[in-house]
Amino acid sequence: MDHQRVIRDVTVRLPMASTAAEACQWTVTALARHAPATISVLLQVHDGLRCVAATGSWQVYSTVPPDTGIVGRVYASGRTAVVPDVAADPDYIPVRPDVTSEVCVPVLDPAGRPIGVLDLQWSEPADLVAWRDTAERLAGRLGARIVALGGPPAESRSEKLLRHAAALNSAPTEWDLMHAAITAARDVSTLSAAVLVLAGRQGPRLGAPTAAPGDLESRIRAELAEAGPETLSRMISLAHRYGAGYTLGEAGHPPTDDHAPLTRAGARTLVAVPVGPSDGGGLLLVADERLLRPDPTTVNLVELLAGQAWNALDRLRTLARLREQASSDPLTGLRHTGPFGQRIAAATPGRTALLAIDVDGFKNVNDTYGHQAGDRVLVGLARALEGALRHGDELYRIGGDEFVAVIEVNRPEEAVRIAERLTEAARRIGRTISVGVALPRPGESPDLTLRRADQALYRVKREGRDGVHLSAA
Repeated sequence: MDHQRVIRDVTVRLPMASTAAEACQWTVTALARHAPATISVLLQVHDGLRCVAATGSWQVYSTVPPDTGIVGRVYASGRTAVVPDVAADPDYIPVRPDVTSEVCVPVLDPAGRPIGVLDLQWSEPADLVAWRDTAERLAGRLGARIVALGGPPAESRSEKLLRHAAALNSAPTEWDLMHAAITAARDVSTLSAAVLVLAGRQGPRLGAPTAAPGDLESRIRAELAEAGPETLSRMISLAHRYGAGYTLGEAGHPPTDDHAPLTRAGARTLVAVPVGPSDGGGLLLVADERLLRPDPTTVNLVELLAGQAWNALDRLRTLARLREQASSDPLTGLRHTGPFGQRIAAATPGRTALLAIDVDGFKNVNDTYGHQAGDRVLVGLARALEGALRHGDELYRIGGDEFVAVIEVNRPEEAVRIAERLTEAARRIGRTISVGVALPRPGESPDLTLRRADQALYRVKREGRDGVHLSAA
């Protein structure tokens, strides 16, 4: 095999490629004429490795998590992997039943940062050392061309919308939902600020801000708060009466009086879409300091996003109402949401610890063995957790596989030790749990303390489950 010729044949057309995807496809197609292998190029798109070009296989995996498989290992480390026997490598992702060996090299930008991988898999003997050198040289040239063309392909706005819709549907609380909706609105529209205005029993109110609102978002929230509920009500009514509106990017034209707070805040571009029903919904405002002209497709995507956010919010509120209707859990016999709300309302700052508990892998039990088996798991776990608590500690079931223990402690470390006793009790009956711990801060609402415990729990989930995490004091 003349590897110099391979390199010439593969790279001769790279300068003519007009897109990153085209450069990848030409590389794979030309390389396939010399290498009897399964060949693919995967580039980093959002939070995954997307297969941009491939040949030699009946099926490819479209998007691979960046920490999965040999390709993920190479991307994460930036180092080539030569695998003489894929059967001996636990990270091998099977794409063909007859593959025996693999060479995977990182595609690097000119600064040496991985932006993807070039992967070759053989089902017959091959000189892997020579192909490693060739693949690395080709990947370097491909990476330089991709960067010259603007980098790996970006997500389309429709793909962003679908991704954010999934995040909205999985938001565990209203605060998380509003945070997800604002983040999604900014990402899909490419504008810099977003604010939700929602109707309420005491009049319209501003939805929760993002964790780190930008300057424009902060100014808009301040101006709207100062403008008062009457102005907010008129803005909501305007959107629900006439539909979504947006600026034309034309300077020198005054806004309506109701939108004056937005211009005082510095907004020069605005998309305003109604949220939910006219008798109880709200308004989503997306804005930017730049003088832009949003296209109708952008406005339509923001409208779809607003509809998805309202559906998710309505679902959360329905679930909350159903939970409030029950005073005790008929399955486990534990106290339920009504008594739980009363108990945490009397929490003592620095002394009352909330332990948010979630059963690891519970959905798999229901899906695999049925809900009766899942019920048995919950009952057994409830008894095990009760047995691990001290006299006077209280355990509540607040959701399907969600529990909260309320305990009195002298120090945060004591709460962590009790949480670890709960995880050990779960292991003794063949289950694992994730536990988030939070102690109320002075002046903090019980809901916010519970939210911090939930956030600590989700951190345990992200880090592998079956553990305990204490929220910062």
